[in-house]
Amino acid sequence: MSQQQPQYDVLVFGGSGVDTVIRVDSLPVPLADSVQVGPIEEWAGHTGGNVALGTRALGLEVALLDCIGDDAIGALVRERMAEGDVEFAPVISPAGTRRAVNFVDATGRRMSFYDARDPADLRMPREFYLPRLRRTRHAHLSIMNFTRFLYDDIEALGVPVSTDVHDWDGLADHHREFALRSDLVFFSAEGPGERTPELMREILREGRAETVVATAGANGSYVLTRDGDPTPRHIPAVAPPTPVVDSNGAGDAFVSGFLYGRLAGRDVLECARLGAVSGAYACTAPGSTALITEGALLAASPV
Repeated sequence: MSQQQPQYDVLVFGGSGVDTVIRVDSLPVPLADSVQVGPIEEWAGHTGGNVALGTRALGLEVALLDCIGDDAIGALVRERMAEGDVEFAPVISPAGTRRAVNFVDATGRRMSFYDARDPADLRMPREFYLPRLRRTRHAHLSIMNFTRFLYDDIEALGVPVSTDVHDWDGLADHHREFALRSDLVFFSAEGPGERTPELMREILREGRAETVVATAGANGSYVLTRDGDPTPRHIPAVAPPTPVVDSNGAGDAFVSGFLYGRLAGRDVLECARLGAVSGAYACTAPGSTALITEGALLAASPV
């Protein structure tokens, strides 16, 4: 690790874009030629953008590095990061800015259609990201294809790294390198289902992770560490302070709260409880706009 003083607490790589949110009565949507819905909204964020915004709202020094387009959708991302006081450094991609269309039902549950438009040969230049990577306490990689090529430099510099492989079932090859080359791994238990504890143990056994966290929505989360009990510890969910409006970004908010605790020196169970509070709060407003502050997080946290 460089002897320079860190400039950033968290450096987030990849994962910005814009969600088009369509609210429906229930999921799945009935098959029909036309379905009348309420106002269709657009929100900039996506997983990396949400983690950057969430950690910045908690008072951490944060930068987001990504490849986006020089287009109107990219402008929405730039504006959102500026509003959230996140330093945003983009590389312009000819493929344009990523998008997703999310159906959200009356309970806040969602179904997302993700436009993974990045070309296979897209890369972030080393001379672009290395100066910042040398000045951060922690790196968080979104599972974009181009970010997998950063691992060698991250490891060489000794920078701790986390990732979120979302609803990985343990089988898809795209996610495997991220899961096995990160120190801290998040994923959704929705993918592996009953195999969740087995997948957590597999990640620890075959990879470099010290901690694996499986989020399970209203059922809370599960934490497993390399030096702890082989049975994952359950952390209960936290009730949102107001009715659920939208679950978009709740997992990203959990990651933000967890990283806040980790960088503050909390133990992993306390970090997971902070993540639970942050994730619950994120459900109380549309489009990942409910960003909990440090004061509110600590006041609401049971730790």
